[in-house]
Amino acid sequence: MNLTVSPGKPLNGSLSLPGDKSLSHRAALLAAMAAGESRVENFLVSGVTQAMLDALTALGVDWLLRDTTLIVNSRGIGVWQPPVNPLSCGSSATTLRLLAGALAAAGIPAVLDGSGGLRRRPMQRIVIPLQQMGVSIEASQGCAPVRLGKSRLPLRAIDYALPVASAQIKSCLLFAGLAASGPTTLREPGPSRDHTERMLNNLGISVTSQRLTATGDHLEAYITRLEPPKTLVLPPLHLELPGDISAAAFLIVAALITPGSEVTLKRAGLNPTRCGIIDALQSMGADIQIHAAGEQGGEPVGDISVRSSVLHGTQVSGSLVVRMIDEFPAFAVAAAYAQGRTVIREAEELRHKESDRIMAMCTELRSLGVQAEETSDGFEIEGSGVVSGGVVDPHGDHRLAMSLAVAGLASSEPVTIRGAEIIHESFPGFRSALESLGAWLSQDER
Repeated sequence: MNLTVSPGKPLNGSLSLPGDKSLSHRAALLAAMAAGESRVENFLVSGVTQAMLDALTALGVDWLLRDTTLIVNSRGIGVWQPPVNPLSCGSSATTLRLLAGALAAAGIPAVLDGSGGLRRRPMQRIVIPLQQMGVSIEASQGCAPVRLGKSRLPLRAIDYALPVASAQIKSCLLFAGLAASGPTTLREPGPSRDHTERMLNNLGISVTSQRLTATGDHLEAYITRLEPPKTLVLPPLHLELPGDISAAAFLIVAALITPGSEVTLKRAGLNPTRCGIIDALQSMGADIQIHAAGEQGGEPVGDISVRSSVLHGTQVSGSLVVRMIDEFPAFAVAAAYAQGRTVIREAEELRHKESDRIMAMCTELRSLGVQAEETSDGFEIEGSGVVSGGVVDPHGDHRLAMSLAVAGLASSEPVTIRGAEIIHESFPGFRSALESLGAWLSQDER
């Protein structure tokens, strides 16, 4: 499918966001690990979450979707069935890594595989610590397919330093740690998102976090410690998920760069480990107002009001990179429409996403007339406030596809995204959301 976005009138209105993708993955998996009936409201129904649900079916877990309400009936992780065939995780590294941790806790054999893109993602990051816990696991040349054998329970407790700040690795090891003989202690060089910790705490499992301040030559560390439950029988979940801040990022940037726009996004997740994109955009002069509205599903939520703004270049590095790691494609579009140079450093992890996002985003922005240059660990964009139109390739990456679509809202000529069907992986309602605000989009099948 080709999607063409034409510059047009301002974006105005308010809308609710789809359920948070990261939370949807975790809620579905924890519901399957629990004993009883779980209900998860505002569950994200998309390609990446379908991969998780299909895997749960293969493990013998019953579930039902009623619109965006997920109902899971499970007898607990102790009665999961070893899957007969490899579990396909599609293009979702989150699905694979979180499932690996849960399967380790179950102690059952399985093969985790996925798309060609997923097979390029690094998996030794979970294999090495899981092996230290006594899990029988190996990865093909450090990537998928990942093979787990039958493991003896309980697993060994570990004190492990993650090579990078990563919520996926951390969550994998926390899930495995539920079946460990003692506490699991994880040390990260940065503040990765804490959704798993919040959900586990809400289920009565003790997970604590501590930040150690940097001293001398020692880097600061973020320490997470899980005390395993006495029995691995988790209670059912009953929660409503907040809106996805990653989905919000595209709409926020859309409103900022389209003159005369004013948009409100309702009940978005405002977890401080996920809101780096808002801080970065505000440092560029973005008119973004936050209206906190308490908690939802154990997560802070609120409304986000955005007005079109004159943006200027900025610099992003350090812990802010971790707090907005999924939002850099949208942020790069904002930088293209800003005045002056935007510099991104310490973001080498972007090369290991659904695509090499540093290379891909710079390549496609250059095709739209933007000065964008790669560096080894980031990129530099010389914004001029002007983006030309053209035909772009999202490199099979859903976030690139949506970001490039946003770029067409204020470009001098239309922007056409080839292979735009990839958007359905994480935000199936993306086109209708933009159109409801006044954007002009059209598509054709090729």
